[in-house]
Amino acid sequence: MGQIKEVMNEYGFLLSIAMILLSTKLFGLVTRRIKLPQVVGALLAGLILGPACIGILKETEFLKEVSEIGVIILMFCAGLETDIKELKKTGKASFIIALLGVAIPLLGGWGVAALFNTVNGEGLASLTLQNIFIGIIMTATSVSITVETLKELGKLSTKSGNAILGAALIDDILGIIALTVITSAADTSVNIWMVLLKIVLFFVFAIVVCIIFNILFNKWSGHSKKDLRRYVIIGFAFCLLMSFSAEVFFGVADITGAFCAGLAMSNGPRATYLTNRFDTLSYMLLSPVFFASIGLKVVLPQMSMSIVIFSVVLCIVAVLTKVVGCGLGAKFCKFKNKDCLRIGVGMVSRGEVALIVASKGAAVGLMNDKYFGPIVIMVVITTIITPILLKFVYKSKNKNDSDSSGVLDVDKFNKSETLEDTLQDLINADSCQKSLS
Repeated sequence: MGQIKEVMNEYGFLLSIAMILLSTKLFGLVTRRIKLPQVVGALLAGLILGPACIGILKETEFLKEVSEIGVIILMFCAGLETDIKELKKTGKASFIIALLGVAIPLLGGWGVAALFNTVNGEGLASLTLQNIFIGIIMTATSVSITVETLKELGKLSTKSGNAILGAALIDDILGIIALTVITSAADTSVNIWMVLLKIVLFFVFAIVVCIIFNILFNKWSGHSKKDLRRYVIIGFAFCLLMSFSAEVFFGVADITGAFCAGLAMSNGPRATYLTNRFDTLSYMLLSPVFFASIGLKVVLPQMSMSIVIFSVVLCIVAVLTKVVGCGLGAKFCKFKNKDCLRIGVGMVSRGEVALIVASKGAAVGLMNDKYFGPIVIMVVITTIITPILLKFVYKSKNKNDSDSSGVLDVDKFNKSETLEDTLQDLINADSCQKSLS
């Protein structure tokens, strides 16, 4: 009996992965059936199977590392599919959107914390830092959920989609700066100027390395017509190296490095081929594990009535401040009203980013343990509600919607289960066009 248990512990990761793959697909099909993005189903699968509900699965170091690779590949694919010219056009707008998308949630989170947090033997200065830290947690944005949803809706390469991507990346940088400022106030060992210097150096490093890689890779890959698999290996290795360099050497999120790597290869002759191969890798293993792992992180502690009320208010403020803040930023940049709403909704999800920030703050005494439960609830609610709201705000009955023109409708494409069905659809459409002419 003991030997069987030992074998189960050693090879239990195989069973965990099988359960995650089957459950995320099953729940994904259910949510798709009710006209919701499949990513919602994947999130619910992890939540239901995890410690918060049934408790069949729990997060392990292996699942944590696989999920990290999953989000890296997800952002790498987002970079591959990004139109660099369009991203440049939305650069200034993205900065303004991100700036207001950080400032307003920070004020909102600080206000909610100040309303509920009372002095209990702690100094006023310490209490103020704790309240501000709750606001900083609210500034976080997990763009990975939005990216997957926009890909599923066929809206990733639109004007609003590019604005969301650019704003989310800048949001991460501003969040790092804000986190560094507040932790340096609580921990004198943190040098804020060194952190800021590292951030600047990373972008200098990323621009130089990506330009050189882009020139060499495009020149090399443009000639050979055979054995295209080598390009996938080189691309994957470059993605991982950029992610490693960003996190280890510069203290910037690894997903930022992965996105930069994808941008470096997005305008090359093998961009479409690479996207298809990495989408397959992501779909088969990495993405389901990543989205399920978010639900597996959720452990709901016992909470008093005041903490429950705090949780409800925090969730409402979390949604409204991102929608209002980012929406106002987009309005200042002369986006249409519908695009302002789309951008605001696309920035709502806090995901694993907020949990990481909360953990780092708790380690230096910036957050009371009783508030970790409400933070987890806020993360779960915003993560699940974002794909649902995106589906709603991108639903348009106007066929001339400028934001969706020229973009493949993935929902319609997914109805063709085989290549033959897709080709037949194209043939039928061509025949119909000829008969009308």
